[in-house]
Amino acid sequence: MPSNLPNLEEPRYDQSIYWGRAKHFFTVTNPLNLLATPSELDEAKDVIVRYRKGEDLSHLTVDQLWNYKHLYDSAHHPETGDRQFIVGRMSAQVPSNMFITGCMLTFYKSTPQVVFWQWFNQSFNAIVNYTNRSGDSPIPKSQLATSYVCATGGALVTALGLNSLTKFAPPLIGRFVPFCAVAAANCINIPMMRSKELREGIAVTDENGKYIGKSQTAAKQAIMQVVLSRIGMAVPGMILPPFFMDYLERRGTLRRMPWISAPLQVAICGFFLIFTTPLCCALFPQRSNISIDSLESEIRDAASKLNSKPKVAFYNKGL
Repeated sequence: MPSNLPNLEEPRYDQSIYWGRAKHFFTVTNPLNLLATPSELDEAKDVIVRYRKGEDLSHLTVDQLWNYKHLYDSAHHPETGDRQFIVGRMSAQVPSNMFITGCMLTFYKSTPQVVFWQWFNQSFNAIVNYTNRSGDSPIPKSQLATSYVCATGGALVTALGLNSLTKFAPPLIGRFVPFCAVAAANCINIPMMRSKELREGIAVTDENGKYIGKSQTAAKQAIMQVVLSRIGMAVPGMILPPFFMDYLERRGTLRRMPWISAPLQVAICGFFLIFTTPLCCALFPQRSNISIDSLESEIRDAASKLNSKPKVAFYNKGL
């Protein structure tokens, strides 16, 4: 890499601090990237390929290079470089989730509505998981299917079970059922998607990136962090709108104008998701750490044999 060019292989912003991570994910999840034309995406890929070959790009400014990199990252697989299916891209998360979440919050009372929208949500999650699967060691399709079926089943059992329990509760209580179903599905889906990591562990390294071993304990912490982040994304958009919609219902607004319910909740969810998606992705560093003393004995033994004698191990938590 020429010395006058920035290091595009690392995020532009400091990932050791929260706001640096938040700025990074604001660029990754920016819905405006979906508006890029195929020719613009091809141009971005061409610039990144030339950059990686070490070609002369001195005619481009630093900001232009970063814009190309962010556009490239928004639409291409990080390992294979293939163009991703548009629905599965990180930049599609906000518009897709605002539509799905708004509809789940609107259509939650009857069994057919619950079944359809929980199925629809988990189908979307399956597309995202498949689109962003690992390029080096892809998740088997059988595992994706199993995770999809179990997450959909868990969401349906939670939603339908809670709906039956809240039939005689105040209307406001019933409006929180979709959030409970989504949270339950995340608690099932993510661990199942990453069950291989739970069985075999994930790679942990010292501060300099030197491999120490594979740790199941680190895998459990990484998966817990991702689950908390995913649930956190849904909290404002699925917890606050029910209070507002219940207020409108008590005032009679929804009886007079029932057609505003779905578009209003979609818009409210979209407003929150624009912020919660990147902010919750940034809750935990992508390269997280864990005390060596809390890891398995074989990891502690391997670390003690390194010259650096690390007290902390690092791992990639995933998304």
